[in-house]
Amino acid sequence: MGRRRLIATWAILTAACAAAQPTPPGATPAATPGATAAAPSAPPVLRWLVQDMPPHFAYRDKRPPQRVEDLGDGEVDGFLRLLIERMPQYRHEFIELSLPRFEAQVRQGETICSVLHVRTPERLQWLYFTTLHPPMLSRQIHVVVRREDLAKFASNGQPLQLADLLRRTDLTGLLPRDRSFGPRIDRMLAEHPERAPRSVVAGRGAHLLPMLRARRMDYTLEYPVTVDDFSASHAGPPELVKLPLVEGRSTLVATAGCSRTPDGRRAIEAMDQAVRQLAADPQREAWIRAWRKGTPIDADDLQRLNRFLDERARGPAQIE
Repeated sequence: MGRRRLIATWAILTAACAAAQPTPPGATPAATPGATAAAPSAPPVLRWLVQDMPPHFAYRDKRPPQRVEDLGDGEVDGFLRLLIERMPQYRHEFIELSLPRFEAQVRQGETICSVLHVRTPERLQWLYFTTLHPPMLSRQIHVVVRREDLAKFASNGQPLQLADLLRRTDLTGLLPRDRSFGPRIDRMLAEHPERAPRSVVAGRGAHLLPMLRARRMDYTLEYPVTVDDFSASHAGPPELVKLPLVEGRSTLVATAGCSRTPDGRRAIEAMDQAVRQLAADPQREAWIRAWRKGTPIDADDLQRLNRFLDERARGPAQIE
């Protein structure tokens, strides 16, 4: 019995000495019962669609953003920056895709979010949406033509009507494929497919202004600030002219969309909460200035924006 007790005591002392030895560099220390702690889990990744669509969403140095700090200060990318700052529970990544490729990947079940898509009945089949802010005057769709062709679009000083353009057979229009111009214009184009301008795949900028300058068509539809930005970087004839369109104020509200997946639902709920936080922020004026980096906002736009935010702060979640 004494010998057995001596052996047992020696084994206990040996184990205690081994435990007291320092762990060699690079080695993994042995787990001690009751001392293990769960490592903090990495935050989930939220991927955002990006495209170079100046001045609404403009790449710095002509490269897609890699970090939040790389986002510009346009109406769209500036508001995305405000959203991301209020969604710290995610690790945010940016992915550059064409509109058709974005739709294909979303329909295949990938979770991707976008602030470049307006809400349409068709898109509700594969995207959740939440409202962000009322559209600025810069979102009013115009007819864009070459100055040399202005006589073809004479309307006695009145805004053009898309319905009249669609009835004309002497004009050729082109539109970017898979782009929405808001429910009113989209509905008119869908109701008269035989008269609607043909759609083609747009370039990297998601607009057809280079093709218009190259005389590939007579007109296209675009935001005026996009035309101004394009013209500033492409000097020389032919000059492009923006003509107001009666149906141009077609986008009712700016929106964010996420894939109709469980992760997409959680992401759109987080966005809705972030918008309501922005709306209720006592420092609202400060973040509005930060949004546009000091760019003046039209007085009517600012009035509509504050009215929208007042309602958003008091109201329930807005998710479709």
